[in-house]
Amino acid sequence: MLLVGNGRVITRDAKNPYIDGGAVLIEGDSIVAVGPEAKLRAQAIGCSYVDAHGGVIMPGLINCHTHIYSGLARGLSIKGCNPTNFLENLEQQWWKIDDNLTLDGTRASAYATILDSLRDGVTTIFDHHASFCEIPGSLFAIKDAAEELGIRSCLCYETSDRRGTQKRDESIRENAEFAQWAADARKEGNHMVAAMFGGHATFTLSDETMDMMAEANNGLTGFHIHVCEGMNDVWDSRQNRGGTSPIERLLQHNLLGPDTMLGHCIHVTPAEMDIIKETGTWLVNNPESNMGNAVGCAPVLEFFRRGIPVCMGTDAYTHDMLESLKVFLIIQRHNAAMPNVGWCEDMDMLFKNNPAMATKYFGRPLGILAPGAAADVIVMDYNPFTPFSDENIDGHMLFGMMGKNCRTTIVNGRVLYKDREFVAFDEEKINAWTMEQSKKLWGTLNGREY
Repeated sequence: MLLVGNGRVITRDAKNPYIDGGAVLIEGDSIVAVGPEAKLRAQAIGCSYVDAHGGVIMPGLINCHTHIYSGLARGLSIKGCNPTNFLENLEQQWWKIDDNLTLDGTRASAYATILDSLRDGVTTIFDHHASFCEIPGSLFAIKDAAEELGIRSCLCYETSDRRGTQKRDESIRENAEFAQWAADARKEGNHMVAAMFGGHATFTLSDETMDMMAEANNGLTGFHIHVCEGMNDVWDSRQNRGGTSPIERLLQHNLLGPDTMLGHCIHVTPAEMDIIKETGTWLVNNPESNMGNAVGCAPVLEFFRRGIPVCMGTDAYTHDMLESLKVFLIIQRHNAAMPNVGWCEDMDMLFKNNPAMATKYFGRPLGILAPGAAADVIVMDYNPFTPFSDENIDGHMLFGMMGKNCRTTIVNGRVLYKDREFVAFDEEKINAWTMEQSKKLWGTLNGREY
């Protein structure tokens, strides 16, 4: 057994939201008790102890949309890359990276992304991968890295027509084979790895490809697709698809529903929102990435008004979910020209909808500290200089904390990161190998040694 104590406990459990001087008792991969530390110590005689050093003990954070394939891009400048719009950004940077990403490059990208996520208190990720250089086995390579480092991961591959039918077919097979593997693993009790069926965006997906995706998936899982991130989907639908909107196309090809999650949805119409609502489809917003790519502000407040469930992701622009929490609020208020909107939606996305989506896919209660929930627990260094209670937890979270406050990360009952050091694996060895792979990738992209 493991006792995490000497801290303030934020549970995200409406029945028991906050415990000053609290603790969390873990047995195996599950939480067995949450309450005052003095009371739990009587149940935990002889167990291991994780000291929160007066900080905040809370559920691990969940990132509902990221891109492992960008893991080696930090600091990279590709010769000739000077995009003036979203499509140019894809063509000159991101597609060049994934076009040259080998299986070893994919593994290295996974290591880099997962290490940063764990440092920032992220215990679950939903990844949307692309490596058109080497597609077969890429999701399994990521899965192996995720299992080695201990993070909970839901994976898919970015099906697209942009590199021809052979690469498209390989993408579909990789999704289908991994989805089947994940379904079989779930039957055997694996709650650490899950699968969705990935698609890039409707402007790079033909009607034929959408039908092939639906057939290959055969109801195994939901779809994870970018929609109307830039205007490219809209223009493509108007010019090349007879005016059929992107969401209508997804509906026609049986790609929507309560297990599907659509990324971005910045330029969807009210009619498309109605379809999303009626099909029970989920959305995921990525505020920093949308700002960085200059594609616009998603109408998340309207999504909520219509009862559409919206999650929060990062699109790999950062791995810090609390950073995204902050940026979401300011972009929505800036866009609405109203300083009193977005707070409730912000908190619901990260602390209610992300856990609901993760619980759906992993089959365990996540994002909550309560008996029976998965033992995904983090400790944040945070010593407030203003009153701190269940009445203002979210205010402290929004204005006082960042991912780098994370001191300790526990996933599935396994202590991975303790007192700001990785304890479950050799970080130095992993970083050295990752550096070798990043130099190879950079050299290929720019034609010189690093």
